[in-house]
Amino acid sequence: MNNCIVIIPTYNEIENIESIVRAVLSQHKPFHVLIIDDNSPDHTADKVVMLQDEFKGRLFLEKREKKSGLGTAYVHGFKWALANNYDFVFEMDADFSHNPNDLGKLYDACHLGDADLAIGSRYVTGVNVVNWPLSRVLMSYFASVYVRFITGMKIHDATAGFVCYKKKVLEEINLDKIKFVGYAFQIEMKYRTYCKNFAISEVPIIFTDRTKGQSKMSNSIIIEAVFGVISLRLKKLFNSL
Repeated sequence: MNNCIVIIPTYNEIENIESIVRAVLSQHKPFHVLIIDDNSPDHTADKVVMLQDEFKGRLFLEKREKKSGLGTAYVHGFKWALANNYDFVFEMDADFSHNPNDLGKLYDACHLGDADLAIGSRYVTGVNVVNWPLSRVLMSYFASVYVRFITGMKIHDATAGFVCYKKKVLEEINLDKIKFVGYAFQIEMKYRTYCKNFAISEVPIIFTDRTKGQSKMSNSIIIEAVFGVISLRLKKLFNSL
């Protein structure tokens, strides 16, 4: 059985889904793909079902009843990946903001390197972001500065959503305790990994903003991240994380 699964959550990604699936499955490393679709009104899931005929045994679909947030989608995918015994579990967006060609770099950092969690980092070698307005870049960059200050993690891109976990990390973390859904989810997973003393490595990537479809960013997600970091730190201090 293939040992690598790329989890891609989707909601209204009909413009991107076929291209991203083909791009991931055409990599030299024979990745598998798991789409977690939140009952997209644009029928993203129907397109995945059509592609499954072409990519039998490599493309999987979990369709949920309603839009329930990025964090819950990934937790669903993590549990599915563990149940199916994958050794390396990847997070990736559907909109090509994460370059499928960089999947191999994350895999190598975990498989050949010492990383238990490899992060595709926008900021470890400066600011490597394309097509974002300056306000969005500054918000994202200083969010990670804020996270480092509050948590003590030496991570330059704490909100990154392009990552690879070794199976043992997801087995050790209590996934039922994960509560956040947006930026805060990405921070929470990294912080829980950090608190378990797993090795974390940042791999430099270039992040390119989507050209098709709509961003899922909202004010509520930003607010959750700001206060979520403080909540995580307090839970750690009081041994309730």
